Amino acid sequence: MRSDLGWLDALPATAKRALLAEAQAELDKDKLADYRPYPKQKEFHTLGKTMRERLLRAGNQNGKTYCCGSEVAYHLTGEYPDWWEGRRWSRPVIVWASGETGEATRDNPQRALLGFVGAEGTGSIPHRCLGLNHGNYGMASGVANLYDYIRVRHISGGWSLLKFKYYAQGQRKWQGPPVDLVWFDEEPPEDIYDEGLARTIATGGCAAMTFTPLKGMSNVVRRFLMDATDDRADINMTIHDAEHISAEERERIIRSFPAHERDARAKGIPTLGSGRIFPVDEDTIKVPAFAIPEHWPILGALDFGWDHPTAAVKIAWDRDSDCVYFVSAYRKREQTPLIHSGALKPWGAEMPWAWPHDGHQHDKGSGVQLAEQFRTHGLNMLHEHAQYPEQSDDTRVSRTSVEAGLADMLDRMQTERLKVFDHLLEWFEEFRLYHRKDGKVVKEGDDLMAASRYAIMMLRYAQVSRKQTVVHRPPPNWRV
Repeated sequence: MRSDLGWLDALPATAKRALLAEAQAELDKDKLADYRPYPKQKEFHTLGKTMRERLLRAGNQNGKTYCCGSEVAYHLTGEYPDWWEGRRWSRPVIVWASGETGEATRDNPQRALLGFVGAEGTGSIPHRCLGLNHGNYGMASGVANLYDYIRVRHISGGWSLLKFKYYAQGQRKWQGPPVDLVWFDEEPPEDIYDEGLARTIATGGCAAMTFTPLKGMSNVVRRFLMDATDDRADINMTIHDAEHISAEERERIIRSFPAHERDARAKGIPTLGSGRIFPVDEDTIKVPAFAIPEHWPILGALDFGWDHPTAAVKIAWDRDSDCVYFVSAYRKREQTPLIHSGALKPWGAEMPWAWPHDGHQHDKGSGVQLAEQFRTHGLNMLHEHAQYPEQSDDTRVSRTSVEAGLADMLDRMQTERLKVFDHLLEWFEEFRLYHRKDGKVVKEGDDLMAASRYAIMMLRYAQVSRKQTVVHRPPPNWRV
């Protein structure tokens, strides 16, 4: 038998095409072996080992459905690749895969897992593992070509169960037996998400979501972006992380989106529309970290909190160009002034600190003003709360006006006189989501934005430090 492929060239063109088509058809029946995740996709997989709830928040056509479909196939079959660092099941599992409607479920998660209708076995689950024979599947009623369930052969010798659901069925249809994994492809209503998550309690299972956040700051999105826990992970994948899209094509795609949806569809940032307070491309205010020149004045600013986080920022002021640089950010909830002060004093022993009007409030236990407690613990608190200097020619605007502070920040952003070190991930998280509703600023998840506003209001008190030796560089493992 010949070991080379010279014989292939000798075949007639029609025979060659038929042979290649047959070979390709066989390869299509085991696509899972070819899956190689991008870094953000791999991060999503890896976090499944420790996180009960995961969200892959990504732009359109960035590979989010393909990513989770591949993971679901690994769990159903037990055929994990060598590079896999995520959760593993050594037994057959029960998985629910879902979408908004029956048609959407058929055309997205079902297609990703099984292949197109009539070509079952060309999706992420290998054809050889699908229970297409012997009655190991059932079709849903009311939606053409939608499977109700299908069994998948597990490497242990048993059968996993894959069941398809959709949100339009209503919450009652989501009540049922324990499930190991629930996959929500596209954002679910809050009651559906809660019901699906509840199905995983008895099994110690988990939930995974993959969607583009076009519904804005819904309660489901807010959980992951504003109410983070040790059991909940948000992975943001943008069009720039999708390696299958060329740089030229990315720019063309971004330009094709409506302006008010561009961030959501390209970067996975929740749509805020005209309500966004800072309608500025974040790339225009990002700068890499650098050593702060010793002659630049510095200032810290605090926003007090307990149930919501206490937040702090540090700014450095290049007076020659009148540009303010945000160089450090801190955000932590349910900690005492002693703990916060201990974390912030290394920013500068003599650095002055701006603080809001509520710093005058007395602690119910000690009776000491909140700002005074921070002063006692070593922070150089300014003698007055954050406010603009008195203007005798204009008494119409309050000296503590929120709108005036926001206008100053926006003006500086638009004139390139406000920059932010690009490793301050929590600062940019709030910046993206800071918005109005019915014309009013939404006072949730705005702690660092509030501290930033106080810093700009009190910029006149920034001072050159005699001991300014700290180099503000990102930690070794920082990510943008």
